[in-house]
Order: sequence, then C-alpha cells, then structure tokens
Amino acid sequence: MKSFFDDLKLENQLCFPLYAASRNVIREYKPFLDKLDLTYTQYIAMLVLWEKDKVTVKELGEALYLDSGTLTPLLKKLENKGLITRKRSTEDERNLILSLTKAGQAMQEQAADIPAELCKKVPLTDAEKETLHGLLYKLLGSMEA
Repeated sequence: MKSFFDDLKLENQLCFPLYAASRNVIREYKPFLDKLDLTYTQYIAMLVLWEKDKVTVKELGEALYLDSGTLTPLLKKLENKGLITRKRSTEDERNLILSLTKAGQAMQEQAADIPAELCKKVPLTDAEKETLHGLLYKLLGSMEA
C-alpha cells in the first residue's frame, strides 16, 4: 500500500533525475569547453549567436530561459574575451544588441564537433534521443505558459 510519504522519496521525484542528468551532461561538455575557455552557459549563449548574429538581450534570454540578471555578467565576460559586442539599438535605446566579433565567429568552427562528440557519450538510441528531446521541450513549453 502506498504511504502518504512515498511522494517525498527522492526516487519518486521527477525533478531529481532531470537535475542529475543535466549535471552529468554538462560535466561531459567541460573538457571540450575548457579548450574554448567557455563555461556551459557561455557556450549555449554562443550557440544562439552562431545561429542568428545580432540578437537583443531579451531574445537571448527567451532562447535560453534566462533572465537579464543572469545574462548581464555572462555577456560582460564574453565581451571581455573579445567574442561579442554589446551596443544600444539605434531604433530603441532600451534594447542592447549582441553581435559576434570576428573571434566569436571563428570560434564556431572550433566548436563544430562538440555536439557529435557529446552524442557519442549519451547512451540512448537516436529514437530515444528524439523522444527525450521532444518531451523536454514539451515540459519547458508547458511550464513557461
């Protein structure tokens, strides 16, 4: 018979395997990102910029599910590394436009193999990866609504 307190067992929490798996996957990125002198959060910000150069801080935050308080120090570090520039929009001064520098653009080529290398370390079939990807984005979307 299920006890009232069974819901409080760690093994019954959805959040725990998500948290632990996320930490483990991010840890697997570390050796690759160390070569680029990037943290994981800096890396995912660069992924957005490699996909679409010239984005606002707001657009970047929406893409990464991060607030501006988290992004500001991260963006300052990327700017100090010479990978991005931050400039006020000429159309709306409230918007900061993020752009890649030549060094930031060049880093894309250095990072090109990272996704494939990480996929090798994930012990799931292609179908399982696709299902998990879809479920995680469904979860993200429903929790943002």
